[in-house]
Amino acid sequence: MELNWLLLLTALLLHIQLTRMNPMGLICDRRLIQKYIADAMDMEEAVNQCEELPVLQQPVHLPLNQAKGQEVLHDLAKLVDGTVAAQQELQTGCAFVLLQQLYEKASSFLLQLRNLGWQEQDSGGLPERTSQLIPETNLRMIFQTYKQLVQGKLRFLFHDLGKDSCGGESRAANPVL
Repeated sequence: MELNWLLLLTALLLHIQLTRMNPMGLICDRRLIQKYIADAMDMEEAVNQCEELPVLQQPVHLPLNQAKGQEVLHDLAKLVDGTVAAQQELQTGCAFVLLQQLYEKASSFLLQLRNLGWQEQDSGGLPERTSQLIPETNLRMIFQTYKQLVQGKLRFLFHDLGKDSCGGESRAANPVL
């Protein structure tokens, strides 16, 4: 019960902070997405340093990383759901703290995209390949999935949006690959 309140409070605080921010900043300044990529890599490395990682009793469903807009929203939402499910199972330890960080970062991306006016559609409106999920009990895979999502789909989505929204040759025009 306390975990649910903590998650709700975190999401509310993130929402309040992000609604004051210009959502175009993330799109137009490639340094921000590079920072998120570095953070994702750091979190993956940190979880690998945890001495003991239990195998989840209930598998969480993670998106298979493949290719924009609604698909990214869908994948982020599934990743956030999987992170919450893993947190509820663990409730303490090294991985729990890292899962909280991952939850906050993935949730902030969701809020940023929603601030741009995007909303998730029912999975029936998505192409069949985007609704593929893989059940996973290895905690390391949650962090690896997030890193791949940030390095791939999100970076390219923001690059494409930046070409249209940031006035021609913006700082987002040439993402570092």
